[in-house]
Amino acid sequence: MQASNGCHNGETASTSNDLQNGTCSFEDNLELNGDVCKTISTKIRSQTDQDIIRLIGQHLRGLGLNRTAEQLMKESGCRLDHPSAAKFQTHVSEGDWSKAERDLGDLKLLLENQHSLVEMKFLLLEQKYLEYLEDGHVLEALQCLRHELTPLRFNTNRVHELSSYMMCSTSEELRRMSHWDGKGAYSRQKLMEKLQAFLPPSVMLPPRRLQTLLHQAVELQRDKCPYHNSKTESNLESVSLLIDHTCTKEQFPCETVQILKDHCDEVWFCRFSNDGSKLATGSKDNNVIIWVVNPETLEVTHQKTLENHPGGVTFLSWSPDDQYLIACGPDDSSDLWVWNVETGGLKIKMHHSPEDSLTTCAWNPDGKRFVCGGTRGQFYQCDLDGNVIDSWEGVRVQCLWCRKDGKTVLAADTHHRIRGYNFEDLTDFNILQEGHSVMSFTCDDSGRMALLNVATQGVHLWDIEDRVLVRKFQGVTQGYYTIHSCFGGVNQVFIASGSEDNKVYIWHIKRELPIAVLLGHTRTVNCVSWNPVYPNMLASASDDGTIRIWGPAERFRTNSKGTSI
Repeated sequence: MQASNGCHNGETASTSNDLQNGTCSFEDNLELNGDVCKTISTKIRSQTDQDIIRLIGQHLRGLGLNRTAEQLMKESGCRLDHPSAAKFQTHVSEGDWSKAERDLGDLKLLLENQHSLVEMKFLLLEQKYLEYLEDGHVLEALQCLRHELTPLRFNTNRVHELSSYMMCSTSEELRRMSHWDGKGAYSRQKLMEKLQAFLPPSVMLPPRRLQTLLHQAVELQRDKCPYHNSKTESNLESVSLLIDHTCTKEQFPCETVQILKDHCDEVWFCRFSNDGSKLATGSKDNNVIIWVVNPETLEVTHQKTLENHPGGVTFLSWSPDDQYLIACGPDDSSDLWVWNVETGGLKIKMHHSPEDSLTTCAWNPDGKRFVCGGTRGQFYQCDLDGNVIDSWEGVRVQCLWCRKDGKTVLAADTHHRIRGYNFEDLTDFNILQEGHSVMSFTCDDSGRMALLNVATQGVHLWDIEDRVLVRKFQGVTQGYYTIHSCFGGVNQVFIASGSEDNKVYIWHIKRELPIAVLLGHTRTVNCVSWNPVYPNMLASASDDGTIRIWGPAERFRTNSKGTSI
């Protein structure tokens, strides 16, 4: 870039204000053509227009169209970067460290924070030191470390770390130990991007600023799209910038793909495995059925039936590795079954006391323990052989969840609360209080958001870290039946719940009103489960004795992981 602020042919000098904000404008630029004087007015008055021109210029230069970028700057009267910054960038890219250090003196007055100068100098010298080492110039590297880096009295721990690299015998070992890319254009470019962070954008634009703005615009459009449910790549090459992003309802799991009628009574529960390859359903007919998922068609096929659960199956929970499946019964059931999914064999049938009511359970993240309990005032932590490791008496449990810390269990009790119970230090604490019974709850993958089905109130979303009610979702009919809702879709931005009005309701996590209401069941929908791997696949279980598999319209059912929709 020219040091003359992009002006030419005797143009007027820029003001000090122009120098500071990185632009140059001029009028009355005279060109002699015989006896004729022509006035060329190329002043760009709008700050927004100047910013846009600079963004375009930076992008052109990034594409290697340097002459085009220079011509744009000349014709507009704007300047891409401050001359001192442009010179500094050149010297860094060339590895001329002495000149780059002198350039820092010129940039000092342009820095918003004068303390940044020391850090910038440290980064320069760090690169200089590493390049000396890679080139085998050990004495020069030692001089740099002792007489330039150390006197800065900045980031002493890093200086000690840098000194240890003296022991590296090869360039490969140096790069591996230092996590450095080695001498060359790439590492210098990364260095320059770090240095640019200290310079105001009026002096030098942040790296790839236009791409950053466009990426933000695309992400904002996706966030505002109520039906966006695909794992599209985040790079700009995967989208068209010529039109706004839109997803249609046809691309969303709103259509019945399959109706499963293998159970012969009410279906109380359904849950996809963690790897998305299987679906487990539990029914009043005393059976659990394992289904295998076809990700291409979004259909399932009957794999095996796990029989003999007297009283029926009201709750199912997959182990973290999907090797085991726990089945729980209704309120009067004191038994709990742990099945080996692969073999179809019963690993254990747990029966601790005839007074127990083992209606709900949750796996510890280690997959070696689980918790179980019910509404008769008992709550156990057990190993895989069904041995009770710990117990918590006097807690009437409606639903359980194990936190990722491996020691805290969340439990919804009969006092309309969710409380935390720590089995290591035997402490318990309140997390949230509702005004009505919490019939069931689940947490998202982060463990921060909890989704509650509250008697007569519907579906509530809580932030359990901040302990605040985030949203009450509207539309669903919830009385005193136990209905299990779920998070789902890409990044779990959707909520789905059954309802006593025989429908499935789906909401965007940021919207109170449903974005879809799915019709088809003829009795209460007890449970919904969103496939955690194939976000276009949803299952619902109903008192009408069927399970429905929901997916997008037929023409959108390929690539069901959402990679190209």
